[in-house]
Amino acid sequence: MAKVKKRNTKIVATVGPASSSYGSLLGLVKAGVNVFRLNFSHGTHDQHQEVIDAITKINERFNLLIGILADLQGPKIRIGDLEADGFRISQGDILHFVNKPCMGTREQIYMSYDNFPQDVKEGEKIVLDDGKVVLEVLETNHKDNVKLVVVHGDHISSRKGVNLPDTVISLPSLTEKDRKDLDFILTQPIHWIALSFVRSADDVLELREKIDAAGHPAKVVSKIEKPQAIRSIDKIIKASDGIMVARGDLGVEVPMERLPSLQKIIISKCMQRGTPVIVATQLMDSMINNPSPTRAEILDVANAVLDGTDAVMLSAETAVGKHPIKVIEAMNKIIKEAEKNYDLTGKRTKASRKSSTYYSDVICINAGKTADDIGAKGIVGITISGYTAYKISSYRPQCKIFIFSNQHSTLCALNLVWGVRAYYYDKFTSTDETISDVNRILLNSKAVRKGDYLVNTGSMPLRRRFRTNFLKITLVD
Repeated sequence: MAKVKKRNTKIVATVGPASSSYGSLLGLVKAGVNVFRLNFSHGTHDQHQEVIDAITKINERFNLLIGILADLQGPKIRIGDLEADGFRISQGDILHFVNKPCMGTREQIYMSYDNFPQDVKEGEKIVLDDGKVVLEVLETNHKDNVKLVVVHGDHISSRKGVNLPDTVISLPSLTEKDRKDLDFILTQPIHWIALSFVRSADDVLELREKIDAAGHPAKVVSKIEKPQAIRSIDKIIKASDGIMVARGDLGVEVPMERLPSLQKIIISKCMQRGTPVIVATQLMDSMINNPSPTRAEILDVANAVLDGTDAVMLSAETAVGKHPIKVIEAMNKIIKEAEKNYDLTGKRTKASRKSSTYYSDVICINAGKTADDIGAKGIVGITISGYTAYKISSYRPQCKIFIFSNQHSTLCALNLVWGVRAYYYDKFTSTDETISDVNRILLNSKAVRKGDYLVNTGSMPLRRRFRTNFLKITLVD
């Protein structure tokens, strides 16, 4: 397989009808995809199984470590069907939302949220169809009917999504559908599980408990889509293995002008903690139909890279778009050019004395600093859980990051993490022998050359599998 020149920023591509066949998936991998996203809002378990099998086959056939991210739907709220598939509305019109299924009319419209009359308050905003329609609550009977006034919009259509930016909803993060999907996911070689509409760290911990109870190695990505998540962002980052800045729903739930600063703030917080972060939604939206991106999209992708994101994610562009391969190729070019101008002045990660892993963090962060200071070709880490890789990556060093592990699932998960090149290794003899061995592997694979300097990290003694506790400069010979 022809190799795509390595980028530090990774690419996540959503699988759909335009990309679900073995040939299409392989083409996307050749173009540069690092992780495939399976959107459980769509498709059957059998369809997802076929995609998982195809990705696994590609990994085995070409000795790759392509990751798989399963994205749970979460508590999606929609209005029901409307007569004639919808009708015209004007500012000041009065509508009524009810919680019993019915054919929608101007007199009553069904909304798929049983507790809406109990949870909503007078004056709260209700947003439909990604912001095309905005309503305001006038009153509720706290049982089965909510009276609303049209603030903005001229047409309302069947089965459109509903966002409740002001309402503290009582729906669980894991719906009944999510639980059934999770039962399936936990039988599969999935590396990341994305939790939708996270509101608090407790939502994340509930999912983690279920993953741990199944003995599955999957890691949790929290999707930041709600104002409540912004208010609890530090606790959510701490509880999560990864974060997704899900700009679609987030852009509807918070004032649009806040999106750029929120993206920067969340990425910065994730870098400081060593938590991988994904920027998602509408990055290359015009390429669903067009063979090239708009200038605004080029700048959007580049700015996400310059902000320091670990990965950028494509949704409909690769799931249902006309040009999935061209999207990845364009994304590659933009990322590579942006990374030439990567400036981390003032953004470097620092170890926190409050952390239970403080001493290990100091080693990992200083590996990056040392490598930059001496002009090392790369940093070499050995890990089981992946934590060492996350911390080394969070410094965003100027050199390559080579991570070795005997856990295949960890290596595939690390394909999401900024700058990481992962290698399978299971010998782990003495410290000196292992360093010589992994350096030799890198030399034989032409990742480094004789005369290059490397910064090696690990734990002593190796067989005890302590946290990273040493740093050593070695010369490749």
